[in-house]
Order: sequence, then C-alpha cells, then structure tokens
Amino acid sequence: MKKIALVTDSTSDLTPEMVEQHNVHVMPLKINFPDQQYVDGELTSEEFYIKLAATEKLPTTSQPAPEEFSKLYGNLLEDYDEVLSIHISSGLSGTFNAARLAAEEYPGQVHLVDSLSISLGTGIMVMDAAKGIAKGLSPGEIIQQLGITRNNLETVFTLDTLEYLQKGGRIGRVAGMVGSLLNIKPVIRVDDDGIYVPAGKARSRQKALATVVDVFVKQAAGRKAALLAVAHGAAAEAGMMLKEQLESALGIKCQVFTQVGPVIGVHTGPGTIGAAVLFQ
Repeated sequence: MKKIALVTDSTSDLTPEMVEQHNVHVMPLKINFPDQQYVDGELTSEEFYIKLAATEKLPTTSQPAPEEFSKLYGNLLEDYDEVLSIHISSGLSGTFNAARLAAEEYPGQVHLVDSLSISLGTGIMVMDAAKGIAKGLSPGEIIQQLGITRNNLETVFTLDTLEYLQKGGRIGRVAGMVGSLLNIKPVIRVDDDGIYVPAGKARSRQKALATVVDVFVKQAAGRKAALLAVAHGAAAEAGMMLKEQLESALGIKCQVFTQVGPVIGVHTGPGTIGAAVLFQ
C-alpha cells in the first residue's frame, strides 16, 4: 500500500486538533497589515480580529508561491510515495494555480483537487480524503470520491457588511448587491463553479441566520445531512445560534464549530457566520 501525504492550505480553517488527527500538512497563506506581514497561524483568530478592528487600512492576503509548494511536495515525497493536495476554490484564490505549477515538477506523484469551496467546505473535503487514505484507497479512488463529496457539499454564510469582500476583490457575482445593501445583511452561497453568488438578504442578523437555515433546508430536499460544520468570525454567540438552528432544522449534530481564520477573515470581516453541510 502506497503512503499518501495529505496537503491543504490554511483557508480550510481546520482546527489544530483536526490537522493532527488526520495528519494534514497545511500550506499557510499570508496576511499583510500595513505595519507587518504574518504567516497564517502566527496570529490566533482572536488576535487577528482585534488587530483588524484597530487598523485604519484593511490588510491584504497573499497566496503561497509555486516555489513554496514545490519545496513542500519535495520534502513530503522523501517520506511518502504520493501527495494529495486539496485547496480553496480556484475561483476565489490563485492558491490552486500556484500548487498546480509546482505539481508539474512531480508528474504522477502530486495529485491536485480544486475544492470549489472555501473555509470548512474545503475542510470537509480534506477530512473525507483523510478517511480514504486511512482505508487504503489510491489517489485516483479518493479523487473520484471527492468529486461526489463536492457535488453534495453546500457552503452558505452571512456577513455584517460587503465592504471587506468588495475591497478585497473577492466579490464575484455578489457585486450587484452592493448598492442596495445599506444596513442589510447579505447571505451568500458558494456555487458549483466555486464563486460567491447571492442567496438572500435580511435587515437584521437574526433574520439573516434564518435565511441561511432556509437556504440549507431547500438544498436538503431529497437528501439527508451527513455532516455539519459551523464557523464564525468574532461572533461566537451568533455562531452558536446558527449551529442550534441548523441542528434542529437538519436533524444532525454539528461536528465542527470553530472560528473563521485570519485569511478568510480579511475578506469577510468580523460578524461573519456560516456553515458547510455535506449531504448524502
């Protein structure tokens, strides 16, 4: 049985416990504040949101260079036979393309998967891949399974404001909502192409959370929820509300409850609350 190394990037928002449990190798992105650059992981989510609130100029993010991926793959291939590398949607970041360029140096050894998702949506795919590795499946078999997982995965979130997405240039098809969203909470879905699309809007956080639940309930038609993961950006109380509402509506216990990491937080801002659900 071949040894397979599992790689993702820090936007998957896996908790340290999940990284250790599933033996995941995480390639960090970078957060660029006006006064300092941080490698993702140097700041906790709590520290990041405090710093974000205190800065006048919004930070930016930068993806890993192909050379960084190449070095990681090369190091892993000294101990593993093959590498399976799963990353944030190519429609939202250039990270996947950087990994693809690096993988060209290791033909047949490095296998890439575009999650077409973000945050815990990507994280769910990574955990699914880890299960496949534990079962002794080949990279091809795991990638085939991940295609099914991706087709049954829904990621939906609400924001306090579209300001961060707009300034960060990650707004996708949500751009048309900007002019009409004064004091309105947008609800956004990651679509099948791995980009943001409008899924609703509400005049309060409470109604926005109800809209998120409604979107998931509609997506559940004819399907059963198999895994629920919830994340928030400096909004633990609202995150817990969404968790409890989704557990009730979908008839499933939440398996992951965590904070949105700094890289995603740069583009979504504080007050982000969302979930990823795997259906079957």
